[in-house]
Amino acid sequence: MEIDKAIRNCSDRRLQTKYQNATYVIRRAFALYEFEQVAFSFNGGKDSTVLLHLLRAGYFLYKDEANSFKRNMDSTLKCPMRTIYFETPSSFPEISSFTYETAATYGLQLDIIHLDFKSGLEELLKEKLTKAIFLGTRIGDPNAIGQEQFSPSSTGWPPFMRVNPILDWSYRDVWSFILTCKVPYCSLYDKGYTSIGSIYDTEPNALLCIPDPSGSKETFKPAYLLSDGRLERAGRAKKLALKDKTIHIMSNGLKNVGPHENCLFSASIIAVGDEILFGHVEDRLGAALCKKLHAIGWQVSQIAVVGNNVDFVAEEVERHKCKDDLIFLFGGLGPLHSDVSLAGVAKAFGVRLAPDEEFEEYLSHLVHCSSGGKNEMALLPEGITELLHHDMLPVPLIKCGNVIILSASNVCELETQWTCLLQSPSKPLRQMPSFVSKHLSTTLSDMEVAKVVSKLYLGFPDLYIGCYRNSRTGPLIISFVGKDQKRVELASQELSQNFAIGTFLEIAGG
Repeated sequence: MEIDKAIRNCSDRRLQTKYQNATYVIRRAFALYEFEQVAFSFNGGKDSTVLLHLLRAGYFLYKDEANSFKRNMDSTLKCPMRTIYFETPSSFPEISSFTYETAATYGLQLDIIHLDFKSGLEELLKEKLTKAIFLGTRIGDPNAIGQEQFSPSSTGWPPFMRVNPILDWSYRDVWSFILTCKVPYCSLYDKGYTSIGSIYDTEPNALLCIPDPSGSKETFKPAYLLSDGRLERAGRAKKLALKDKTIHIMSNGLKNVGPHENCLFSASIIAVGDEILFGHVEDRLGAALCKKLHAIGWQVSQIAVVGNNVDFVAEEVERHKCKDDLIFLFGGLGPLHSDVSLAGVAKAFGVRLAPDEEFEEYLSHLVHCSSGGKNEMALLPEGITELLHHDMLPVPLIKCGNVIILSASNVCELETQWTCLLQSPSKPLRQMPSFVSKHLSTTLSDMEVAKVVSKLYLGFPDLYIGCYRNSRTGPLIISFVGKDQKRVELASQELSQNFAIGTFLEIAGG
């Protein structure tokens, strides 16, 4: 059988392992269910194309184990499985043509459905007994969260077993299989499409665009040349058409303060480490991160330190993830029992930790340990993780929803990672107008200035006005911080005008 032979003769051991695992799942399904009681959902895309040929190979191996035929049988083995195709007016013509051609070539018994997926399945299962359906779902797909290779259908859906042979396959694995086995695929993938939905929400992936100096016509590299498989859905940009005009770059909102409106992006910082709580280590990263955020015009709403406990991390992330804040989390990363940060983030978002082969590949160049330890470090929150790549970073940074996980263990490493965040193409940080500040020192007591400062606080709601002393007997320092230099100057002048000349002295940096 040509698929089985091509995989066994190739030098890609990872692909061979993926193939063996996938065909085992398929053979197991054939053993559990009668052939007439299983179906295959085919949509003409790359994932279901791979699954089709895995089913052919799995069917061959299953029959071979039962001695139903010999090894030297015709290499164009067909798998006469009942196949479901959901055809819609919004399908690409190329997808529809490829689907019908493929069904004819491999003898698929095509059931064409013109309803939505759920309604179509309900009608189909009423007409024909179907206990299991093979799906081309992969980790990273929007509907993959929580699924296993054998997963019962969700509550409210018609009952059947979802069989996911390629659940743990990456984008690279899919194209390695297609190219190694030299199987035909939809022509759209040669035109820069990397993930195909409908004609209304899909376009070629801009990351594959070939620059044209004349600007006359855009051309694209084929899909298999996309270097980062995590960006395969970048071609779904049309889906983001604005329904309203107030879309923010980040999940941070606009803070409106009286008549003086400032656009403030805010962040929370979570440090994970028992050693900080024991007093063994001083949290210098939190302070340095505050300064860096302040320098690009961001407001820090809170810094929290939690112990190395999954629940503590999850509760703190949960507290902030539904707000407008961007969350920076550091500490608790690695293979040790105390490294619980990723598990805490996963729990907060209600997802599981799943192996990430692309991240593991980065780690393999740095971490020399048993495969168990390395795999442990490559478990990332499933379905919500984005890797932030940069040439300066040996390992990408991790972003889960509105949580950026920093691996820095000292201020020097933070400096590098911060630079990479600012330069990242995915723009996790938007540089805003920086804060301006003025700091006045006085020998007056707190009681002497309290009433005037309180009035300023009410009169300048767009400014931060704070008072502190560096020591119990030291001078009182009053700080004015905001985005508008004129407002800062005006507030400080009003303070000085309420007292004798020379009562307040300006100092640098507070």
